[in-house]
Amino acid sequence: MLLGYNTNGLTSHRLADALALLADEGYDAVALTPDVAHLDPMRASARQIDEVAHLVADLGLRTIVETGSRFALDPRRKHRPNLLERDAQERARRLDFLRRHIEIAAVIGAEVVSLWSGVLPKDVRPDEAREHLHRGLDELLADADRHNVVLGLEPEPGMWIETVADATVVFEAQGRPDRLGLTLDVGHLLVTGEGTVQDVLRSSPMRLVQVHLEDMKPGVHEHLAPGRGDVDFASTLRALQTSGYAGPVCWELSRSSHEAPEVVRLCRDVFRSSLLAL
Repeated sequence: MLLGYNTNGLTSHRLADALALLADEGYDAVALTPDVAHLDPMRASARQIDEVAHLVADLGLRTIVETGSRFALDPRRKHRPNLLERDAQERARRLDFLRRHIEIAAVIGAEVVSLWSGVLPKDVRPDEAREHLHRGLDELLADADRHNVVLGLEPEPGMWIETVADATVVFEAQGRPDRLGLTLDVGHLLVTGEGTVQDVLRSSPMRLVQVHLEDMKPGVHEHLAPGRGDVDFASTLRALQTSGYAGPVCWELSRSSHEAPEVVRLCRDVFRSSLLAL
């Protein structure tokens, strides 16, 4: 497994400085969240994207592209519009946004683009949402084919696709195991009460393509630095290792940018000590 970190926890750093910090602290991978502070997905030029591609290559960082920017599309609504909207133009805005991330991934050499469903809008019925989601994923999977990228569907507490079981239903309906896999956020399992990492990986047929890691408390969706919650990191890494997963495990600490250098080092040390305990 590869030690990684999400740039959404480094937003007080310029992107080049953030990437250099991770490389200097011994990280193997970076989960890049294009956002208003880092490679704005709707405004970044081809030259800027190329510069990032060269930088991660020079630093030896394996990359994943995340699509979780909060207000890049709408400065007043978090994570909106999403893939479930009733308005076709609103859904198209999110699809264009996600296509842009797929294009960025292809340029910087990222094999995986991680995404989620979004919250169910109040005016959308579940059957409508399911149709919107499947149609949207069909379009995105065609783009993934063209750019040789895998999509990682992430269950997110409070969103319509909230659990690994929910994601598995979508996965089985899409029928694209070659291009659609699971992004697993370990802390989310404590929020939703789904069970252990070993439990959910055993019960789901989805291929694990990306892992997010943080500390968390049961029932509370707040990403915490290690030692501030109840996640057992040694047993988590043991379950991932047993499953055969060998890709990036990326700490996601979007509320820790104000203490990033210290938390980056802490996460590295916890990861390494947890591996030694296996």
